[in-house]
Amino acid sequence: MNRTSLTVLLAVSMAASVGCASKNYVKQETTPLINKTNELDDMTAKNSKDIKDVDARAQSGIQQVQAKAAEVDQKAQAAGQQADQAQTSANNAVHRVDSLQNAVANLDNYRIVNETSVHFGFNRDNLTKDAKAALDQLATDVPNTKGYILTVEGATDSVGNSDYNYGLSQRRADAVIQYLASERNIPAYKIYVIGLGKDKPVDSNKTREGRAKNRRVDVRLMTNTTGSAPATPAAGQPTGPSL
Repeated sequence: MNRTSLTVLLAVSMAASVGCASKNYVKQETTPLINKTNELDDMTAKNSKDIKDVDARAQSGIQQVQAKAAEVDQKAQAAGQQADQAQTSANNAVHRVDSLQNAVANLDNYRIVNETSVHFGFNRDNLTKDAKAALDQLATDVPNTKGYILTVEGATDSVGNSDYNYGLSQRRADAVIQYLASERNIPAYKIYVIGLGKDKPVDSNKTREGRAKNRRVDVRLMTNTTGSAPATPAAGQPTGPSL
């Protein structure tokens, strides 16, 4: 082997040794970096999962709070509506009392000329044949009565709540007024209407017969003139059956 060949062989051997040393060095230097990167990736994934879990719990808590708030708001609205209804009922009761007091005060200057009562079936407000006959009999005295008015007082038995019975008593009174206006030509301004509900029974509401008597409309022909004796109802005048 000559000197040139030996030189080349030594150069190749040194290059191989240097290459191996470089690879080992790079591997030693990069391995911790790769491990650290993998560790950071694992921590990031775990943090993301934890954040998602916290967000899910937070959203669930927010939804529960919102649902509870909505429930409380609904209850508050219902309570407000009940309070408004109670106030309306109280106002209506006061108005009915005031109207009744005013009507009674205005009637102090009148005297009764004739009167009758017509009766109704349970929860009914339509006039029967006998009721119409009683109203016809009463109306025959109207042309001969100067300065007259008619008072129409609707009433019910004690079955049902007060508000419903006031409405029912008003409808019964309205049925009488419509009949007198359409069939007997009595002007509406001549009629005082009072819906008494169950507040003025004429008999006990504890019996069937008593309740039938209380389902009625009382009609009175009255005058504010003086000097003539009140007319008395004709014998056998119908006053309507107790249905």
